[in-house]
Order: sequence, then structure tokens, then C-alpha cells
Amino acid sequence: MKLVMIGAGYVGLVSGICFSDFGHQVICVEKDSAKLAKLRSGELSIFEPGLDVMMERNTREGRLHFSDDLESAIVDADAVFIAVGTPSRHGDGYADLSYVYDTAHELGAKLSTDTVIVIKSTVPVGTNREVKKIIADCGPKADFQIVSNPEFLREGSAIEDFMRPDRIIVGVETPEAEAVMRNIYRPLNIRETPVMVTDLETSETIKYAANAFLAMKITFINEIADLCEKTGGDVQQVSKGIGLDTRIGGKFLHAGPGYGGSCFPKDTLALVQTGQRYGVPQQIIETVVAVNNARKSAMYDKIVKACGGSVKGKRIAVLGVTFKPNTDDMRDAPSLVILPDLIEGGASITACDPEGGVEARQLLPGVDWVDDAYSAADGADALVIITEWNAFRGLDLGRINELLTTSVFIDLRNIYPVDAVEAAGLVLTGVGKGSIKG
Repeated sequence: MKLVMIGAGYVGLVSGICFSDFGHQVICVEKDSAKLAKLRSGELSIFEPGLDVMMERNTREGRLHFSDDLESAIVDADAVFIAVGTPSRHGDGYADLSYVYDTAHELGAKLSTDTVIVIKSTVPVGTNREVKKIIADCGPKADFQIVSNPEFLREGSAIEDFMRPDRIIVGVETPEAEAVMRNIYRPLNIRETPVMVTDLETSETIKYAANAFLAMKITFINEIADLCEKTGGDVQQVSKGIGLDTRIGGKFLHAGPGYGGSCFPKDTLALVQTGQRYGVPQQIIETVVAVNNARKSAMYDKIVKACGGSVKGKRIAVLGVTFKPNTDDMRDAPSLVILPDLIEGGASITACDPEGGVEARQLLPGVDWVDDAYSAADGADALVIITEWNAFRGLDLGRINELLTTSVFIDLRNIYPVDAVEAAGLVLTGVGKGSIKG
């Protein structure tokens, strides 16, 4: 099948490359000339493990192409995917749909062959119908059908999520559109991947409800972690204990400095705004948003306490600044709150991150950057792990203790067990680790 992916950002690029690996002919349309030039030269515009190899293979085998000519790309396309950004709008937090609507107007003016228009971007309820109206009002020269097909890709695991998804959600209005979508995803039949077909509004809601629920699980266990610190409990054991209940499950029950990234922050805000718009307040998610925002600031207080009540004049080694490992994404990363607070408190920061350094240098002025954990720890008064990159999971803790001027070791991801840290002579501050002894 011939597929067109409008937008070569994270979702569009991963989806387009993976579709080409299914055997489809894919054209990724990108207006950003600098990004397009990189892609045409074989260079990814994002970091996602394994995606560069897949892009090179499918480009070499003639299934994957990049273009800025939308009009020629969509001719005879079986499906045209809209995968442009929908960032949170300044002021009210609602999803900014300007890129989606601009794309709809352009499609309406240039559509010349019958096709299916698929919205892959994360959009609030009602957007698919609005896009349908915009295209129709432009008087296209061909018939089209609208489809909602939300993505469920985890940054750092996106290829696995695309190739082995839990489910495919498809919102349609006609059997013909459903048939096209089933044909697109037919390569997944061998894995018996469930394809759930719904109406447009249900499909749109599933995406937001899924992300909001996962954000709620993270926020829930973070509050339980705070309780454990006061009562003497161990949040990791609590997480395991409740996660073994099949009704709950263990995923997204890892306490830490709060969620960030491209999806959870903006999608929870958008769901809150949608609820308010329809007069159905989403009070649980409103609380989740507030608690998560406060959590990032609370990590500063935890670091200050571990440093003896003040960070003024102290140098802090920071390991990891991206919102999660295996990505270069800095959007709403906890580090963007924690590090500026430390600097304002009088600390100097030496940091390292395997992939986030380029963007982080622009977002975190005043931070000194080094290439590895040991260089960061050398001469520092305390070490803080913010992102659980594999490079930080097997540190020589004895060497770290020798490099630090004081033995303050703050693990905001609970990577290291207490006994291992203490055996190295370090003093551990974790998350959700109580200290009350009977």
C-alpha cells in the first residue's frame, strides 16, 4: 500500500519507518528544511534505539522516502496520516491544534485522488470531525474518509511498541475505511494483535484515558513513597506487593521525581481542559497534574536535606537529565525544575547524560557538562541520579565515594540497594525508603 505520513516528528517518523518495514511504500512529508535535509542524508532527527538501522534499510530498499511536496506525495495514496504536533497551548493547557487544522486546510486544497485521512496526532474529542469539516469545506477534488488511529508509543521502546502492540485502536465511520486500516495493519495478524474498531469519539477518548490512567499510577506510587518515608516502609516492596495483584499490575508503579515527556504532561492537561469544556470536571486527573508539578519541586527539598540543609557553595554531580532513559527528549523533564532550583539555591552543577546533552545545554544554562559519571563526581559534594540510564546502573560505587568530597549519594530512581551503597561507604538518600527501626 502507498502511505503518506505528514510530519516527521517523533510519532510520524517512528510510524513511517515502521510502516515501511511492514512492506508498505511510505513517503514522510516534512516542511522543516533542516530536518528534511538530515533525513534525506540518512541522519535521524530524534534519538530512538534501533530506528537509524531500520531507516537505512528501508530507504536503501526503496520503501521509505522523504519529501516536502505534499501535493505530489498524496496522489494515489491509500491512506494519508496526519502526525503533526499538538503541544499544550500557552495559557490554558489545551492542546494546540493549529498544526492539525493547517494540515487539514492544505489537504482539502490539494486532495485529488480518493483516500483515507488518518489522524495519528493526539487530539481532543471532536477533532476528527472538525478536520473532516475543514477538508470538506475546502471543496476537495476527490472523496475522502476520516479515521482516528491514536498511537501508544513509549519513547525508548517505540519500535517494540509499534511492531508488537497490545492493541490497535481504529475509529471509523464506514466499513470501507475499516477495511483499509485492517489492510495497513495486516502484517500484525501473525501475532494476533487485537484490532479494536470504534467510532471517532471513542477512539479519541481512549488515547487520553490511557495516558491519564498511567500518569495517575505514577503519581499514586509517588505519594505512597512519601508515606513510606514517614512510616518506615519501603516503597519498592509496596509496589511489588500491590503489583502482583493482576487487577493492578506492576507497570508504572516505580516511585521517582515525577513524570515528564511529550505525552503525559500535555495529555493530562488536555483531558482536564476537555472535561471543563464539557462541564464534566476530571477531578482525579486535575489532582494528578497538581501533585506531579509539586513533586518535581519537592525533589529539590530532598536534595537540600541530604546535603545538610543547604546547597549554597556546594557542587552537585547530576546523572541524567532527560525525562527517561533511551531518549533525548527533554520535554517537561524533572531536571528542568530540579537543576534551576539547585542553582538558585547557590549550588554549582556538573552533569552528564548519554543523549540529552545537546538540547539540555540550551535549556539548562549555567550547568557544566562532562562525558561520564566519574568526571561528574570528581570533587563534587553530592551525587544525584535523576534519570536511570543503563550507563548509571553499574557504577563502581567505591570509586564514586573516593571521587566525592563527601559521601552524599542521592538516588531519585531507586537504582541501587541500600546495602550496596552503604558497603561502598556512601550515605544513601532514596525515594520512599523509611528509616524507622523498631
